[in-house]
Amino acid sequence: MFEQPLVLIVDDEQSILNMIAIELETQGFAVIRATSGEEALHLVNKTPPDIVVLDVRLRRMSGLQVLRRMRMHSDTPVILLSVKDTESDVVKGLRAGADDYVVKPFNPEELSARVRAVLRRRTAPRQEHVLRAAKVEIDLDRRLVTKDGAKVSLSRTEWRVLQYLASNAGRVATSAQILEAVWGPDYLSETQYLRVWISRLRRKLEGDDAIPVIKTVMNVGYLLDAATERPA
Repeated sequence: MFEQPLVLIVDDEQSILNMIAIELETQGFAVIRATSGEEALHLVNKTPPDIVVLDVRLRRMSGLQVLRRMRMHSDTPVILLSVKDTESDVVKGLRAGADDYVVKPFNPEELSARVRAVLRRRTAPRQEHVLRAAKVEIDLDRRLVTKDGAKVSLSRTEWRVLQYLASNAGRVATSAQILEAVWGPDYLSETQYLRVWISRLRRKLEGDDAIPVIKTVMNVGYLLDAATERPA
């Protein structure tokens, strides 16, 4: 139905909806609008968009509630809109599966640039190969991780961190590179935040194994050890 990328904008302020819609339509996007969480969920099911721009502080059903409901059945990328005093909500949203966020007030051109960047990341060609590291097998095409043949259950964020490391296997990925690729440019200094996610991944991939899958390169970043990429 839509030849251009379809963007669903969700905000209960009509002036914000109008401003975003005008900018995105000028940039060549098709736009549909929702003024409530309930309406947004209905449109996601009825007319699946390519990306959702979602206000965190909606009335009745919050943006976080909408996001969590979406993630039960949809992997559609989501950019959150927030104000400065809702940073904790943004962190919760990113952990729940949001792809990026923009703080109000914002330049409409910045938002359209973020929309394009998220869509580029999502539509980039997938690497169709299987990577082996120690006892772990990572199928980048099928988004499947196994250890000793058993499936490893990863959250969406854990997968995105591992996917970035696997796509750069054998090379050091700096903390800033990982943070920007997974959470966006506003997270470049959040190295402690990244350590938490790396620690969670290690517990699932390595456990008590003596051979590390993810190595720390002190003061630089992380390396997915691909020395055993091919079985002996």
